[in-house]
Amino acid sequence: MVQFQLPFSDSQFYPTHPDGFLSDNPDALIAGVDEVGRGSLFGPVVAAAIAVPLSSLSELIALGVKDSKQLSFAKRQTLFPLIKNQVVAWHISYATIAEIEALNIRQASLLAMKRCLQKLSISPQHCLIDGRDRIPDLDLPQTALIRGDQISPAIAAASILAKVWRDELILRIAPRYPEYDLARNKGYGTQKHRTALQKYGLTPLHRPSFCRKIMLNADSFIKPPKSPNSGGLDDIKIVKNRLS
Repeated sequence: MVQFQLPFSDSQFYPTHPDGFLSDNPDALIAGVDEVGRGSLFGPVVAAAIAVPLSSLSELIALGVKDSKQLSFAKRQTLFPLIKNQVVAWHISYATIAEIEALNIRQASLLAMKRCLQKLSISPQHCLIDGRDRIPDLDLPQTALIRGDQISPAIAAASILAKVWRDELILRIAPRYPEYDLARNKGYGTQKHRTALQKYGLTPLHRPSFCRKIMLNADSFIKPPKSPNSGGLDDIKIVKNRLS
């Protein structure tokens, strides 16, 4: 069984579950939210939120839920439908490349997480956010937890949903741009990906502000799209339908 380490006193949190929040009501709803793709060079940043009663957190742990980065691709795929069936509500959203460029990745990530929480079909009594930042203008009680996906099973469950969804999106797009090895790197800056950027330039789905950090004059290297579906929006619709 996964052991979540809680860096808070029992007087602050529900004594039976790591995600307790000044409540002894096992039916109280907690939300966990996390993002995936913040450090990627390619594609949107994706966030997921789940809502679950405190009494069901132990069942998430029993399923094998933990930080998505600690799980294999196959294990995440297996857990995806199990998590959806276990929780009371879930939602996945994203911030576009244009929003990342306009806002910066930090604010775009918070925007994606806010959208998830606002779209949940039922309002939680408290939200746990992975990271150090609280979500601006969120009309819900919230706590930001550094390394929250290693502390909270609710956040860990959200991280798995976000990771599976984003990986599915990148895998759909990858054949369009085979030079960048996207099926393997999922948009992150591996050596092969960086070498391809130097050789072929940016696609319309790369993040220019990120890519400027590893190559000069990134804007001058933007490649024309290989197909009319250059923004990835059609792919997003397909993935949403497939994984709904």
